Amino acid sequence: MSGSVTLAYDYPLLGVFWTTFWLFMWVMWFFLLFHVIGDVFRDDRLNGWAKAGWIIFVLVLPLVGVLIYVLARGRGMGRREVDRAQSQQEAFDEYVRRTAATGPSRTSQADELAKLSRIKERGDISDDEFQRAKNRILH
Repeated sequence: MSGSVTLAYDYPLLGVFWTTFWLFMWVMWFFLLFHVIGDVFRDDRLNGWAKAGWIIFVLVLPLVGVLIYVLARGRGMGRREVDRAQSQQEAFDEYVRRTAATGPSRTSQADELAKLSRIKERGDISDDEFQRAKNRILH
């Protein structure tokens, strides 16, 4: 082996910090770039030509394009992200309710009608209320 060998302890600590900082910035840049591209496609108010224009602008001049996009449409970006998260949460909640309602713990119509007739026999509800509740159970 001829020449000098650079070992890990020859790399200064400040160089490690500087390299780590630039690696972090590089990862954050790609995160922001993909977030902007995803937001362009997610926005329902933009037509196809506007979406194509933003995508071309962001890909051809990435730093300037992302900066201008965030300045021009940043507030809407946050609102669309919140709306998406809320709709996903609502869909999940609805799925859980639907799944829990059809599970084995659900009482059958016969059980509900039996409870309803016991309540009527005790005199807690009138005949009219009994008929309305029975119709709700059966339909």
